[in-house]
Amino acid sequence: MVIKFCRDYSIPLILGVIVALIWANLSPESYQQIIYTPIIFDINFHWLVNDLFMVFFFAIAGVEIINSLSEGGALNPIKKSVTPLMATAGGVLGPIAIFFILNSIIGSPEYIKGWGVCTATDIALAWLLARLVFGRGHPAVSFLLLLAVVDDGIGLAIIAIFYPDPINPVQPIWLLLVAFAMLIAYRLNKKGVNKYWPYVLLCGTLSWFGMYNSHLHPALSLIAIVPFLPKTGVTIVHDDSHGMDDASCCSCLSTFEQQVAPGVEFGLFFFGLTNAGVEFAGVSNLTLIILVSLVVGKTIGISLFTWIATLLGFKLPTGMKPKEVVVAGLVGGMGLTVALFVAGAAFVDLELQGAAKMGALLTASVFILAVVAGKIVGIKKIKC
Repeated sequence: MVIKFCRDYSIPLILGVIVALIWANLSPESYQQIIYTPIIFDINFHWLVNDLFMVFFFAIAGVEIINSLSEGGALNPIKKSVTPLMATAGGVLGPIAIFFILNSIIGSPEYIKGWGVCTATDIALAWLLARLVFGRGHPAVSFLLLLAVVDDGIGLAIIAIFYPDPINPVQPIWLLLVAFAMLIAYRLNKKGVNKYWPYVLLCGTLSWFGMYNSHLHPALSLIAIVPFLPKTGVTIVHDDSHGMDDASCCSCLSTFEQQVAPGVEFGLFFFGLTNAGVEFAGVSNLTLIILVSLVVGKTIGISLFTWIATLLGFKLPTGMKPKEVVVAGLVGGMGLTVALFVAGAAFVDLELQGAAKMGALLTASVFILAVVAGKIVGIKKIKC
């Protein structure tokens, strides 16, 4: 019961964020030392979490999207996915527009590079909040998940294109290794390989090295491989109640989700711990600009572009209504992971960087706003 409660409400992630905030503000030196001091070579705790562990989080998110796009899913037929993709465009352009408007009024020329911080939606927290507001079985969850994954992909691309590291410029040639990994995964699928480890260990490793060496964030490396995991067939599923492995009609894709998801959900404690350690100092107008741009810009942009999509003849997922789109837009205003990445890349000045990160972190207030908004508009939860 306790384990189920922790998984359903992402308690490990929330605890990780709380511990990080307290630790970083009471003892910032020890926090920085533990999180960023190399363990071996240039590898530190932050790198292990963000570059390795998060690969599996994005993979599980990818499974959710595949299930939604499959027959009977909330985004099937494929035409239904056009609407959340257009909403993603609104969720990127809306915050950018609000950022430049606010910066022209209360900002400064030195803030300009912070526009990219406002473009990303935090997948982990948005996914959690969507389940709290709409219920696990509501189509708005799949709508938001697809939006958030694509949104974060755009955010990572923004880092590579607009905030390049002059020491480590993007090297697209290495993406051929990702394509090669996808080809191998395709062949494994065609040969009927129905266990997920060959896909993860062989293809996933090649994809990871391809993205890492191209100087793109490798956290999305398994996203390229997961679609090739067989969706039908008999696989081996571990049955804890009998303490044995039991053969059942469970696809390779489903087995991967069942066996990896619990570790991912509890491992999110370390994600929160390594990414939310921002000091409550250096708050400025930049903090306010980023906070408002994310919350208001996402809500307006997602709602507006979803409306445009429906005018063009595309449909909302079955069960979603305009009021739920607005609340989903509000949920999408929560920025943390990629927003923090962008803030670190956008500003060399540590004071500006801290102010930008605090703006992204304060979007956690959306938790309260979205729950209240859901109650006001009368959203009915769908649990399964």
